[in-house]
Amino acid sequence: MIPRFIVAVLSLALAACARGEEGAASAPRQDVRDSRGPTDTAERPVVLFLGTSLTAGLGLNPEEAYPALVQRKLDSAGLAWQAVNAGLSGETSAGALRRLDWLLNGPVRIVVVETGANDGLRGLDVDSTRANLEAIIGRIRAHDSTIAIVLAGMEAPPNLGPRFTARFRAIFAELARRHGLVLIPFLLEGVGGIDSLNQSDGIHPNSRGQEIVAATVWRTLEPVLRRLAMPRTAR
Repeated sequence: MIPRFIVAVLSLALAACARGEEGAASAPRQDVRDSRGPTDTAERPVVLFLGTSLTAGLGLNPEEAYPALVQRKLDSAGLAWQAVNAGLSGETSAGALRRLDWLLNGPVRIVVVETGANDGLRGLDVDSTRANLEAIIGRIRAHDSTIAIVLAGMEAPPNLGPRFTARFRAIFAELARRHGLVLIPFLLEGVGGIDSLNQSDGIHPNSRGQEIVAATVWRTLEPVLRRLAMPRTAR
């Protein structure tokens, strides 16, 4: 369980900056960042990180964002996969749904879905957020039913009331259970609300915080990668 004080501190800080990210959401679409090392030239199966500024690594160099750190873990583990950072600052779940189709072009085998945090910050209707996430899941599976989906959970600000925050929190576990997804319960576990692990805005992890996020993601992602690497007869 996430300590209540961490959720409170993180959520209040996020709420304070929500308006700042809103402008970024309407900015021209940014390029998807490829986290491969410069010597990787062969086409590899892709782990696509669909996300917000938390995934994009807002305020950091691209190589400090957690998808790039996951790429290093892939390389160290001898796993020939390509981590692609498709994070976009300020994006809501509706925006993620709108740009999903073009992101799925190419050899995508895993999608890590990190979206909905900005919905919570803006107090958007929980049912709409759930519907958008469900549509994202459905669209990925319609594109290719063999793509593995990893869903990253997030928290909503407590100032929106206990009923809202409880309903928002429940979305992720509910969808993971209903659709058989792998779940990261809280993307910012061990980082949210800790000043030394976040940038001056109190929202976005600094380079050390991103390392912890990468470790959190890796704990869930690595078994999926290993499973997909196994011959079908051995699964």
